[in-house]
Amino acid sequence: MRVIKEPEIRRNEILDAAAELFASKGFDSTSTNDILEKCGIARGTLYYHFKSKEDILDGVITRITEQAMKQAEDICADKSVPVINRLTSAVMALSLDSELEREVTKIIHKPRNALMHQKLQTTLLDGIVPILSGLVNEGVQQGIFKTKHVKEAVEMIMLYSSVMFDDLTVPDENDRQSRITGFIYSTERLLGTPEGALSAEIMKIFSK
Repeated sequence: MRVIKEPEIRRNEILDAAAELFASKGFDSTSTNDILEKCGIARGTLYYHFKSKEDILDGVITRITEQAMKQAEDICADKSVPVINRLTSAVMALSLDSELEREVTKIIHKPRNALMHQKLQTTLLDGIVPILSGLVNEGVQQGIFKTKHVKEAVEMIMLYSSVMFDDLTVPDENDRQSRITGFIYSTERLLGTPEGALSAEIMKIFSK
């Protein structure tokens, strides 16, 4: 007997199956037939929800970013934790370090997926700037940060980090360390803290 499910439930089942396959087999080695078999659905059902395997990947990426944003938002909302600790923890929540997320990172770094790479970075930036801006405003009120341009400071910090620490742009470890030092210096200047005030916390992000 054919099982009829709500569209959102079926869509999430497809994304769950695809995510598991992408993580275990890799995107290129996973076929739509693999996804169909794992879900136990007809090809027409798959194409009702997604136009192609790339469209499924796009859905997987969107879900990953939404989950990361929710985690970052929850971290920032916990006022029992000091502002600076929440700031670094929220940024760390955006790092893609699960098996699936590492596979997604590998996929979007391929030249043919440049637009998808750009979309992921833009989606993360658009989502995280308002969240971190609220936290920095809280820090300004507490006298921890001294900046009159909170949103712009957060945007510049996140843009710098997304470009300068992308796997495609860091040629070697010496260069990476130099960029980390420069990033810490620039972040402290943008947020208006004394030199060295954020160094230990920011280093947690890069040692993760």
